[in-house]
Amino acid sequence: MPRIRKGAARRRAHNRVLKEARGYRGARGSRYRLAKEATRRAKVNAYFDRRRRKRDFRRLWITRINAACRAQGLSYSRFIAALSKLNIEIDRSMLSNMAIEDPAGFEHLVNMAKNS
Repeated sequence: MPRIRKGAARRRAHNRVLKEARGYRGARGSRYRLAKEATRRAKVNAYFDRRRRKRDFRRLWITRINAACRAQGLSYSRFIAALSKLNIEIDRSMLSNMAIEDPAGFEHLVNMAKNS
């Protein structure tokens, strides 16, 4: 009788990987070796994309602020420089929301920046 090495433990490990890979296209969702590579790659991408998401949102906020500032006749860089000169510490997320939801308040900030 052949010697069984890691019988039930190995099957459980394989099933755990295949469960993680459920829904992947083609053999990556059903064959252990390909599923193992695909799930490892997915975890690496998830790790890096959690950091990339922060960058992407900052870019989005800056784009929105820039568009709202240019509608008022001021560039983004001059607006941010003026705010820091006036010691107004509002982060870009709040400025972006303000530009969308409270245009009058944002316009007031832009006018303050223009006058400084």
